[in-house]
Amino acid sequence: MTAFRTFEDFREGEEIDLGTKLVTADEIIAFAGEFDPQPFHLDEAAGKASMLGGLAASGWHTIAMLMRLLCDNLLLASTCMGSPGVDKVVWKRPVLAGDELHATAKVLGTRELKSKPGLGVVRFVFTVSNQRGEMVMTQENAILFGREEAAA
Repeated sequence: MTAFRTFEDFREGEEIDLGTKLVTADEIIAFAGEFDPQPFHLDEAAGKASMLGGLAASGWHTIAMLMRLLCDNLLLASTCMGSPGVDKVVWKRPVLAGDELHATAKVLGTRELKSKPGLGVVRFVFTVSNQRGEMVMTQENAILFGREEAAA
C-alpha cells in the first residue's frame, strides 16, 4: 500500500502502480452467475465458441477488479471522499481465465474545489493490461480527496 495521501500529494503526469490480480475461472463464473449470466462468462465451451476466444470475465467484473486494486493500493491509504462518476470506460480485449491483470493510475490533472474548500478533485486515467502487456481496459474519472489542512 502507498503512503497516506491527501489532495496535495498528487501531481499531473504522475503514474501510480496499482498492482496485479490473477483472474480465475471460478471467480469469472461466480461473478457472471450473479451479475452478468451470458453464456461466454459461464461456460468454457461457450466462451471458446464466441468471439471472445475462451471463458471471459464480464467487463463489469474487470471494472470491479480494478476497483479492488485501486482501493488496496491507493484509496484506503488516502483522504478519498468518493467520485462524482465515471466519464469513460473502454474494454479493449477480453479478460480470460488465467490472465494476470496489472493496473496503473495516471494523474491527468488536479483542481481545488472553490465550493468545498476542504476538497480537491484529481482526474485519472486507469489502465488495465494483461500478462502480455496488452491493454484490456481503460477508465477515466475524477476522484475527490480531502485537503491536507482538512485531514489534520
